[in-house]
This record gives sequence, C-alpha cells and structure tokens, in this order.
Amino acid sequence: MPDKTLTDRLFDDSDHAALDPFDLFEDWFAAARDSEPNDPNAMAVATVDADGVPDVRMVLLNARDRRGFCFFTNFESEKGRQLLANPQAAFVMHWKSRRQQVRVRGPVEIVSEAEADAYYSTRGRVSQLGAHASQQSRPLPSRLTLIERVDSLKASLGDDQPVPRPKHWSGFRVVPQQFEFWQDGANRLHDRVRFIRTLPDGEWRRQRLYP
Repeated sequence: MPDKTLTDRLFDDSDHAALDPFDLFEDWFAAARDSEPNDPNAMAVATVDADGVPDVRMVLLNARDRRGFCFFTNFESEKGRQLLANPQAAFVMHWKSRRQQVRVRGPVEIVSEAEADAYYSTRGRVSQLGAHASQQSRPLPSRLTLIERVDSLKASLGDDQPVPRPKHWSGFRVVPQQFEFWQDGANRLHDRVRFIRTLPDGEWRRQRLYP
C-alpha cells in the first residue's frame, strides 16, 4: 500500500501526528506550479485603512521561507501606507485548477535591505525604471504620462548605468499565526483544516472546520 501523502494525512481524522503547515504549503504550491496556467504565486492580500475599512488586492508571492511570505511594493502606495500604520495582514492563494486554497493571517514585518536589493536585482530593467516612475495608487492623467516618465528616466540613466532601488520600494513579510487549508468537496462538503500558533516559534494547533 503506498505511503500517505501530506494531504492524505491532513484530512485523515485518525492521523494525530504533528504536521507542519509550511511543509503542507510547499507540497500544495509545488503541485499548483505544475497545473496553474498563469501566476501560481498570485495571492490576494487584505489590509485595513485608517478608518478600519478593509482593502484587498492581488500581488505576487516573490519570496518565502520558514519566517513567512514576502511580496514587494511601493511603500507610498495605499497598501504600503496601510501596512506601515497597521502591520497586520491576511492573504489567500486560490488554485482553481486544483480546487484548493490556502489562507494565512499574521503580523507583517519589513524585509531587510539585503532581501529587498536581492529581489529588485531580479527584475527587468524596465520594471526597475517603473518602480521609480510610478507614483503608485495616486491619480494618473493618462497612460502616456507614465510611459513618458519611464522614457525620461531611461534617457537620463542611459543603457549601462544600473537602476538603483528606490528608497520607498521594499518588501513586506507576512509572519503566519494562522494557516487554513481548503479543498473542494462534492456537494459543497469541503475539507477545511486550520493551524494556529500564539508564539512565533510555538507549536501549531490543528483543527478541522465545518465547511
């Protein structure tokens, strides 16, 4: 009989052995990369504004490790200002082709300068110029205005000069306090399992939820 997969164990109510949600995420994410036609690393990140009104948008998961999940952005954007003022966030990654999703909640921290530089260096030159040219979330008269700003920066730097990372452009790391793994079930009898911990290095508590 073949060994049980991590997903088998996750939804097996008789299996009480400890499971690591980071390992489960990696297992699901690897499968999603093989099946999703576009952006398997896309995630919807939710924040709140100064009035406590929720806000959500799609971003890309650009880095991850056991500390948490990172995305990069303009800190002067709406999400940047919201997270700097209230460093808490939630995100969901939904893989339609696999009928699975993962939800994560937790505090947010700013990545190190070295991490921001490392990711910024992987971006294409025009994307780097765009990080300078875009006044993200602010009114834009026309698309032509943005293109002209990029072209002006490109001309001023030339083709050989490196494009430095803007000081207002960096990354946020969502540090999980909760994971939820959801798998579609027939007749809307879905499988949902939540993991919670109260301390950064604490033990994960596992709990099945009603769909």
